Amino acid sequence: QVQLVESGGGLVQPGGSLRLSCAASGSIFRINAMGWYRQAPGKERELVAGYTSGGRTNYADSVKGRFTISRDNAKNTVYLQMNSLKPEDTAVYYCNANLNYEEHWGQGTQVTVSS
Repeated sequence: QVQLVESGGGLVQPGGSLRLSCAASGSIFRINAMGWYRQAPGKERELVAGYTSGGRTNYADSVKGRFTISRDNAKNTVYLQMNSLKPEDTAVYYCNANLNYEEHWGQGTQVTVSS
């Protein structure tokens, strides 16, 4: 069974950093895209950062210069390094990937930025 497993969320003070990880497991023969979304209470889910099928990266304007997405292809893992965190970054962060031509979501990990 193909699945995405996230880790790395938590509580951090404004200005702090967190690193999220998302590992794809199972019988995977193709990864077309992989990235991170987030959903804050009362808001729609939005793209934070991701890799396209062509290997390009996309970032939400609100996180450019603060967040960095990276990946380890050998481990089928994508990371999100989040620096200079702000209270408005508080949300549940979801990993998303197109695996074997099917869309998959992780279970979500809570990120809370608060003093």
